[in-house]
Amino acid sequence: MKQPAEAEPEILDLRELQPDAAPAGKVYTTRSGIQGPREGAPRMMDLLRRDEEIWDLFTRKEECERCDRDRFGGFPYYKSRHRDVCVPRASQMLMEHGFRCEYPEAQPFAICLTHDIDTVYQPLHSKGFEIVKALKEGNLPRAGRIIPQLRSKKLPAWNFKEILELEESHGACSSFYFLALEKEERECAYAIEDLEQEVCMLQDRGWEVGLHGGCKAYCDQEKLQREKRHLETVLNRNVTGYRNHYLRFQVPETWELLKEAGFLYDTTLGYPDCVGFRNGMCHPFRPFNPNTGQEMDILEIPLVVMDRTLLLHMRLSPEQAWDQMERLLNTTEQHHGVITVLWHNEFMTDASFQFYRKILEYGRDRGAWMTGGREITAWWKKNGLRAPPAQ
Repeated sequence: MKQPAEAEPEILDLRELQPDAAPAGKVYTTRSGIQGPREGAPRMMDLLRRDEEIWDLFTRKEECERCDRDRFGGFPYYKSRHRDVCVPRASQMLMEHGFRCEYPEAQPFAICLTHDIDTVYQPLHSKGFEIVKALKEGNLPRAGRIIPQLRSKKLPAWNFKEILELEESHGACSSFYFLALEKEERECAYAIEDLEQEVCMLQDRGWEVGLHGGCKAYCDQEKLQREKRHLETVLNRNVTGYRNHYLRFQVPETWELLKEAGFLYDTTLGYPDCVGFRNGMCHPFRPFNPNTGQEMDILEIPLVVMDRTLLLHMRLSPEQAWDQMERLLNTTEQHHGVITVLWHNEFMTDASFQFYRKILEYGRDRGAWMTGGREITAWWKKNGLRAPPAQ
């Protein structure tokens, strides 16, 4: 892997520094990877504060002040006053003021590939319904593909090896986030112990296995810790990556809970009902806690595109969906950013599978770094978003 020629910066903890107390003449990096300023250059947070509207967007002020939530406890796009969700306004401001980032082998941008594993079993009656529906629509090929799946409830969602091999063939890898709930919990769709062979296979091949927090984990420290320990017991390894079920999230409380639980990064911050840049960032960032006035020691890799949102909730045609996807990919490349894509394992069939393949082909053709959250976090911690040179 090609490394930048510049010497590795000193690692400091910004919690120990006052806003204007950067060591003179030095470049420094927070433990989560956000680069501090060279002498005479503005800090990232100070720069964003100069524009009140962008600062409110970046810190998600409206979410801190309002308790309006959807039925899953999330904050939907339709309740936001920030309407230009496809423009990463905070990242744009940073780029215009000289902030830069690099990726391995001088790749122009990164696609963070992720998969939430909500279910691995599909009951027979559900498959029967899909067969009847396909026959009524005259779609004989689809009906023919479903019929062989009747022999096992594991089909078609028990497809981890197929996803891995698809990504591997495009020079990519990804992160898988698994639920680790107790069998008696209402939202438990599978026992993580039943998937021990599969998760260990992913881990051994170099793919990340992270935690997909249950419905209450985002606001319950005890539950969050219990689920984390449960998954770590199966993996026999520490778990450092996280996304919550149904994208449930409280700003800034969930970040604090995750930090205390020992996670290095989260990738939940995205809208459930619209694709785009929820807080105006197309780069990983260290969140700001308005309650304490401090940056938090955890990295957020914001979610930009979820399959269900793009292909179902937004009610777009396949052509419109790809146009929207391509626009977000192009915007991220223009800002040398990171676009996080969530594609569920149950969406790896038929047209939605081909759509995901098209994303991989696009990334390969554009020379993107296609990887998972763990690798993005490790790279960001060492390199991060670099402040402009001193004037």
